[in-house]
Amino acid sequence: MGRNTRKRRTPLATKAIAASAALALGGGGLIWANFYASAHESHNQSWGGNQTKAATAQVATISCPDVQQKLTNVPWRARQGVAMELSNLDKQITEAYTRLASTRDAQAKDPSFVQNAIVGPLKEKRAATIDRIRIDIQRVGGSFNNALSQLAACTTQSANQTTAGGNGDGQQQNTGGQQQQGGQQQQGGQQQQGGQQQGGQQQQGGQQQGNNGGQGGDGPAAADFVDITKVAPNVQGKPNQTPNASTGTFTTRCGVNANQNHNSDNVIVAPGVTNGAHHVHDYVGNQKVNAFSSNQTFLQGGTSCQNRNDLSAYYWPVIREQDGTQEKDANADGGGKDLNVGKILVPQQAQIKYVGSPASKVVAMPQFLRIITGDAKAFVNGPANANAHWSCTGFENRVQLTDKYPICPQGSQVVRSFAFQSCWDGQNIDSANHRTHVAFADPGSGVCPNGFKAIPQLTMRLVYNVPQPVIQADGTVKNAYAVDGFPEELHKPITDHDDFISVTTGGLANRIANCINGGRKCA
Repeated sequence: MGRNTRKRRTPLATKAIAASAALALGGGGLIWANFYASAHESHNQSWGGNQTKAATAQVATISCPDVQQKLTNVPWRARQGVAMELSNLDKQITEAYTRLASTRDAQAKDPSFVQNAIVGPLKEKRAATIDRIRIDIQRVGGSFNNALSQLAACTTQSANQTTAGGNGDGQQQNTGGQQQQGGQQQQGGQQQQGGQQQGGQQQQGGQQQGNNGGQGGDGPAAADFVDITKVAPNVQGKPNQTPNASTGTFTTRCGVNANQNHNSDNVIVAPGVTNGAHHVHDYVGNQKVNAFSSNQTFLQGGTSCQNRNDLSAYYWPVIREQDGTQEKDANADGGGKDLNVGKILVPQQAQIKYVGSPASKVVAMPQFLRIITGDAKAFVNGPANANAHWSCTGFENRVQLTDKYPICPQGSQVVRSFAFQSCWDGQNIDSANHRTHVAFADPGSGVCPNGFKAIPQLTMRLVYNVPQPVIQADGTVKNAYAVDGFPEELHKPITDHDDFISVTTGGLANRIANCINGGRKCA
């Protein structure tokens, strides 16, 4: 992904990967150690040990090339139409995955069923949609890369195959951006190990997918959880500060979405498309954010922030507790219709803080800048853009997890943290793939890529009261919890992500930059 996906691996990170592999193979001292071993012996075993032992467990999900990530130059006049078609691609995958999950008996009886009845028709639909994207772009004089037409075909992933295990290096670059900013947001070797574990331990998560009690049979699985007390420390130190470092912080207090401002839209990725996210978001800050919002709407939207000049939109996918509770959206888009089930949990804390650069002063964020950090499709896309961070209170400075949900000890709470890209290209408030206009700084030096300027880095820390998950002898998960996501992503923790639109009034953007550059702590 251009400058922000350069590959980089440090000796310390390599050691962390080795430690990760040892943890994965050893089972981390939890009661599912033998469960992993038995699953590893034969890929024909049933999901969870007590389900039908047919070929039904061989196909875990559908993996389709992400067309949006390849669209780096879409003319402005074509963006609305292209966004609609990209949303259609997501809808097609959701429908195909739902059919995959509901036809296990037919798959067991006919080895060609998946290809003939699901994957083949999906390719035809995607080909037609991609061609409509071509027409939208060329109609306004833009150029279309015909190689994108080759992205129509999808594949199936079995329990022991995941795209996400194939590129730990790509993930390291995003880790770097996270590493350089202090304390609890640092990820270090664990972010690399996320890709590594994904190809090992987590693969078997799919094998147990059908008997886990979570998300209506769509995940999470036993292998998606780890006892955090059994994980070796993996958080690395920050880059050294230069004399020109910007060392201040600016905290904005915007609440925890106690008023349950939810929808399953995504105005950044799918403007004008209802249910464009296929999962539910929590919103704090701006209170008028939906698929049809505009920059003018944001200015009139009001805010949950104490600072009334902070009209920014901060939103993230909800976490659900798998306690059998039927949430109010059980029969709605984004909820049960997209296989996101269970009780939505409200964060106990939502801390939003802007921090500086260890290498330079920062410039003020431009009005209406959009940033997405992490990748909601990282399980099938691979970890190149993953930026998930899971931990527990009391462990944040020592352990951060990318592809595992933590099992926290008694008295400790689950923590999700995010550190957004902190370098801006100086020109664009968005880009066609919503990524290339911003970048992570170098993990070792904190320096932005050539042509990019340091901006205040948005960091977020969400704390939850979650009942302690228990992996039972039969491989099921009691008290499972999971992040909302696209159905085909199987609710994997690596898909966690966060969204942001910068909207300020009264000179607040400049005040934030000045505070940080001046080395002050402001709120």
